[in-house]
Amino acid sequence: MPETHATDRQLSGVRSLLRLWPYVRPVRRRLGTAAFVAIVASCLSLVIPLVLKWIVDGPVRDGDTGGIWLGALALFGLGVAEALLFGLRRWLVGRPLASVEASMRADLYRHLQRLPVAFHDRWPSGQLLSRGTTDLMMVRMFLAFPLTFLLVNGVTIVVGFVILLVQQWTLGLVLLAPAIPLVILCKTFETKYSKVARVSQDQVGDLTTVVEESVLGIRIIKGFGRHRSQARAFRELSGRLRSTELAKARLLAGIWAVITTIPELAIAAALVLGTVQVADDRLSAGTLVAFLSTALALRWPVESIGFLLAISQDAATATQRYFEVIDVAQEADEALPAVTGTGTGPGPDEGGLRFEGVEFRYPDAAPGTPSVLAGIDLHIRPGETLALVGATGSGKTTLTTLVPRLHEITGGRITLDGRDITGMPRAHLRELVSVAFEEPTLFSASVGENVRMGDSDADHDALLRALSTAQADFVHTLPHGPDTQVGEQGLSLSGGQRQRLALARAVVGQPRFLVLDDPLSALDVHTEALVEAALRRVLAETTALVIAHRPSTVLLADRVALLSGGRIEAVGTHHELLHSNAEYAWLMSGAEGDGNR
Repeated sequence: MPETHATDRQLSGVRSLLRLWPYVRPVRRRLGTAAFVAIVASCLSLVIPLVLKWIVDGPVRDGDTGGIWLGALALFGLGVAEALLFGLRRWLVGRPLASVEASMRADLYRHLQRLPVAFHDRWPSGQLLSRGTTDLMMVRMFLAFPLTFLLVNGVTIVVGFVILLVQQWTLGLVLLAPAIPLVILCKTFETKYSKVARVSQDQVGDLTTVVEESVLGIRIIKGFGRHRSQARAFRELSGRLRSTELAKARLLAGIWAVITTIPELAIAAALVLGTVQVADDRLSAGTLVAFLSTALALRWPVESIGFLLAISQDAATATQRYFEVIDVAQEADEALPAVTGTGTGPGPDEGGLRFEGVEFRYPDAAPGTPSVLAGIDLHIRPGETLALVGATGSGKTTLTTLVPRLHEITGGRITLDGRDITGMPRAHLRELVSVAFEEPTLFSASVGENVRMGDSDADHDALLRALSTAQADFVHTLPHGPDTQVGEQGLSLSGGQRQRLALARAVVGQPRFLVLDDPLSALDVHTEALVEAALRRVLAETTALVIAHRPSTVLLADRVALLSGGRIEAVGTHHELLHSNAEYAWLMSGAEGDGNR
């Protein structure tokens, strides 16, 4: 069984490397030319022993000084030609391989943007970063060096041994004797190294995750004095990675030592046998010199096999990791067959946003786990604002992610103006529905660019209007106004400022449907009142679903729905539910004074 698993891994590695062909195909001619140039350059080194044979058996034996200088000039020319050809090979592969790496990285980034949210919920960001950086660097190294030189060295070894056997077949057989044990050793090395290479690259991803989390969470780490525990976690991961890298180094050192020692012993045996033959006058001195020079010229092609196999295994593992992400199914851009919404449009009771028997459970939930949402029935009429209230963990945020299809429902359906959202292309759906999440994520870009993510076609007036609606007038006091760059995650701004910019992003496109996840949670009382006043005007012109935790936010809505245990328990106005539903009254308690102002 171990041999079977090893064979499967090797075949898997080869199959992964073969999948690089679509990226290599556009530059195949240049890479092929580079390989041919390298083969010619390598074979030139095998001509040098033949020149040496001519010098020893000719000018040296005959005392021809001019012939010796001519031979020396030929050797110098061969050396210069070999160096120039190898330089040409490096120039030929430089730009094409950089384009291959850039193309793969662009495809990975594009693919990540199209993967469902459920994928990003499961995968650590550090693992994805390592696949787009370290792994692709290994692939480029493989294409630049091992891919070419496994071919070049293979051709050189074959040509070299043909020359050796032609010169003196008995000595050639002596050098060929170690071939079988070397092949077995290389196969064993490849199997063991592939396991360690996979562990190493996964550990690099884990380490990248820790570094990224530490940088993004530096305020928490410093605020709670957790720098020592974070440093300890980093040291532990670094220690494990160090141990794995040392295991790789031991394997490489072992195969290198064996591959170096066995050929050296064969060369020593051939030297002794050849010297005896020269002494018996059965072999010319020039032939022995040429034979040994050829054997020494073949040392690097043979000894480099372990090194080349190691890089190839690293690249095969990196390629497997790359395609593990690429092979994940994307969100379908095209619309699914619509169940409703065909024909002349919605009827009087179909307009707005409707949930019909909606159920949802996460794709990776254990069998038998209850659904997060079960039998959700809600109708938000056109132009109406519905507040969604519920205890922590009741499924409020999950419900809002179903509207723009960040997650796919597992039962029932959701319609916008009578059209099933699964019958709409995602791009069109997300033009109709604008969202603002409780955690206001900003990007390393200008304020204006962050807001215009809600509508890339928004002009300057629309931008200013959205900032005014969100009470984000602080933007005009920034050094460059809306053109001011905000730091990573917007950490250069306060929580309330970030939330107001996220709200501006949601309303800048004047969407038909608006989904807001507790949009005022980080605002002070006075700013909240101003934002509420402006938001009322926006909500009057759209159909909105708003998650609310405070009565002040609830009062923005026309009606309220209570979500409890994944089900809608009650629907009504704020005051109706206060008097008729104990759970709702309890959720609203503690801020009733603010709620009735």
